[in-house]
Amino acid sequence: MVEVTATPRSSLADRPVQVQVRGLAPSQLVTLRASLTDEQGECFQARAFFRADKAGEVDPGRHAALGGSYAGVWPMGLFWFLQPDTLFRRLVKRDVAGSPFVVRLEVFDGLRLVTGPQDQPLASCEAERWYVGPGMQRVPIREGRVRGALFLPPGPGPFPGVIDLFGGAGGLIEFRAGLLASRGFAVLALAFFAYDDLPRTLAQLDLEYFEEAAELLLRHPKVRGPGLGVVGVSKGAEVALAMATFLPQVAATVWNGTAFLHGNPLVYKDLHIPPIPYYTERVIFTEVGALDNSGIFADPRDPAYSASAIPAEKVRGKVLFVVGEADRSFNSKLFAELAMARMPPESCRLLSYPGAGHLIEPPGSPLCSISSIRAPPPVVWGGEAQAHARAQEHSWQEIIQFLELHLGPAATMKL
Repeated sequence: MVEVTATPRSSLADRPVQVQVRGLAPSQLVTLRASLTDEQGECFQARAFFRADKAGEVDPGRHAALGGSYAGVWPMGLFWFLQPDTLFRRLVKRDVAGSPFVVRLEVFDGLRLVTGPQDQPLASCEAERWYVGPGMQRVPIREGRVRGALFLPPGPGPFPGVIDLFGGAGGLIEFRAGLLASRGFAVLALAFFAYDDLPRTLAQLDLEYFEEAAELLLRHPKVRGPGLGVVGVSKGAEVALAMATFLPQVAATVWNGTAFLHGNPLVYKDLHIPPIPYYTERVIFTEVGALDNSGIFADPRDPAYSASAIPAEKVRGKVLFVVGEADRSFNSKLFAELAMARMPPESCRLLSYPGAGHLIEPPGSPLCSISSIRAPPPVVWGGEAQAHARAQEHSWQEIIQFLELHLGPAATMKL
């Protein structure tokens, strides 16, 4: 009898799962397929082709996939290389606290390039991928001007506090905050436009809003001060570096973005940092109709734009710069190097990943190299699937260690 298992059956989305197939004939050719349906009804799937070993077993952690969505030995390949049935969709968990992604794992006899309802698997099972651990509390935040969601681990705390920021998509994105909180941090997923009663579009970055959010987080009885961490990607990284520069509460910053203001000025009390304008006329349409925005960013080394630099030499805490060298959104490595040149060497560190794209996320998030932000046409983010997967696995562990080192130990949860 053929059997496929996932161990553990229920796990956090950034943790490994062992997939095993037993009961096959020696050297039998099979197709392993993983699939899930997101909250918007979009199907994502990956498949890989294997030959069973002499014992009639297939283990992606020991046996090389011959082909399919990937090739070679990738223990988590069926999860990391999921792709949408509809082009340009990004896999993002929306209901972070209420339900998991349910991944269906199936094994089919022979080579199945496509599978339909008429194809019956030899065996199947399901694996739950959660974005919060048990006992996690999600608290909607609507206090003063601040809008977001606070994730609190179980127990009395106090826990090190982290603010989590995304970019130009706007709204409130919570999946990374849930996973960070499951590592023992109190995490505020912070919206700053296009959510609730916040402005629908981003006209300027008002640093006093983010200062208010930092003070709100540090006032919470379950949050351990005196400093907090900030994690930011894309436009959120501009904000994160500005917070590290001007707000004394920020002790540790994780950055993946730019080190200059772009498109929107930054205002803070009497301070005004003008932006480098976007040169939208330089956008390129790719062969699949996506927007390659890398050309709309001017060369930040041009002296004409020096006033738009975030003065990173004023950063009092520590900064971890995380960049993908195949980032097609902008030259994030150059921006990191320019910021680091202004900072004392002991206050910053660079993680630079060849082949990784712009959207470096927790492991378990498949590469999204092209997707729509809020409306068509889609945008090119860049990245090569295998290199990007390695970058996400490595950088996530480094980010956790960095935050623990500079904010104090956190209590890791198990599912």
